[in-house]
This record gives sequence, C-alpha cells and structure tokens, in this order.
Amino acid sequence: MEEINYFNFFTEIEEYFWRKRGAHLLVSPMDWAIMETWQKAGIPMAAVQKGIDRAFESYGRSRRGANGRTLKSLAYCVDAVLEAGAEAREAAAGQGPRTERSPASEPFTRPELRQYLERNAERLRTAASSRNGSSEDEEFAALKKHLQDSAMRLEELLPLVDSRAPLDLEDLERRLTVVEEKLSASLAANTGEAVLLAIREEMDRALAPYRRKMDAAQLSQLERQYQQKKLYDEFRVPRLSLFYLT
Repeated sequence: MEEINYFNFFTEIEEYFWRKRGAHLLVSPMDWAIMETWQKAGIPMAAVQKGIDRAFESYGRSRRGANGRTLKSLAYCVDAVLEAGAEAREAAAGQGPRTERSPASEPFTRPELRQYLERNAERLRTAASSRNGSSEDEEFAALKKHLQDSAMRLEELLPLVDSRAPLDLEDLERRLTVVEEKLSASLAANTGEAVLLAIREEMDRALAPYRRKMDAAQLSQLERQYQQKKLYDEFRVPRLSLFYLT
C-alpha cells in the first residue's frame, strides 16, 4: 500500500466515493466492513479508486443507472476493486525486487500518538465499567477483564512513543493489531446469543442484494468484518489500529 495513504485509507475511500456520487452519504456499517476487507487484503489505494471508477461506469450502463438512480453502497464495487487489486499485485510482481527508500517523515506527531493511545485506554476502561450491576454481569465478566487488560497493553506502548529513537510505525501497528485481534475474539466469545442473532439478521438484510456478486470467501470475510464492527459499536469499544487515528 502506498506510504502516503497508509494511515488514512478509510477517509480517502469515503471522500473518493462521495465525489463519484456527487453527494455526501453517511457510510453504513456494511460499507465500513467492506473497506476493512480491502485494507486487510492490502489493496493499494490506486487500485481501490480504479475499481470504484469501473463500478460506477458499469452501474451507469445498467438499467438502474440509466433511470437516474444513484449508486448508494460500496458493495456494488467489491468485484471491481478486487479485480483491480489483483491487477496491481500482478504488475508489482513483474517489477522485480524493490529498492530501499529513504525514511518518510512520520505521518503523526508523538503527542498525537500518545493522546490516541491514552484516549483509547480510557475508553476501554469506560467500556469495561459500563455494565456494572446489570443482569449480564456473569456473561460480561470475562470480557470486562479483557477490556481492562487491553487498556494496560496500550499504556505499555507509551514508552515507545515517548522515546527519542526513530519510531517504527509498522511495528507499533503490528502490536496494536495483536491487541485488537485478541479483543475481537473476546467480544465474539462473550456476547449473548440474542445480540449475535440480531447482528446476523441485520447483516443478512444488508447483504441480500449483493450475495450473488460475491464468492464464498468474499462473503465470509465481509461477514466477519461486519460482525466485528457491530460488536465494537454495541460495547462502545474503540478501534485500536492507527488507521482509525484520522
């Protein structure tokens, strides 16, 4: 992924999609899940934009597009973006080994990073204490401990940010990803069946118009990302990746 776009991936896609539509539209949980699948697949921003362009061109030739209906969801762009991403990988494979680049300037200041880690640690502790006294205490106990432990892990990263040594943002991102992946697993394992069922019903409705456009692997990944986002929203848990700093 291009270094200049590495940490504002979601914002750039949102803005590009809005420009293509010609109007601002609130990004849905499904659209966020789709963007996360592209980010985790390492699809370059240029390929995402190329795929969105192709999807809009295809939609414009369709009956709905010809009737003046606007394209409302990134779900319509999934196939075109994945195709553009595959083309980008093939092109990169034919270029041979990459040469070493000079270090880029840090995209975030140290105070911004410290504030981000501290804010998320506080939000995790707030989420851990938000259900005291509820009927779900026993079910929530394991998740509460994991939320508190995750807050501690973030605070343990503060010395890296405060150090005068050059900061390796990729290493910091990997550490945050490990914390977030463990937290996501705990959320899924310690959420009541009723909540998971409600998320599944909502997801099935949102995906219904697009299921025929996606293969089984695409659907499975998108469903995981959608459930993850909804669980984070349900428990008011912050996303920890540096992608969300912007």
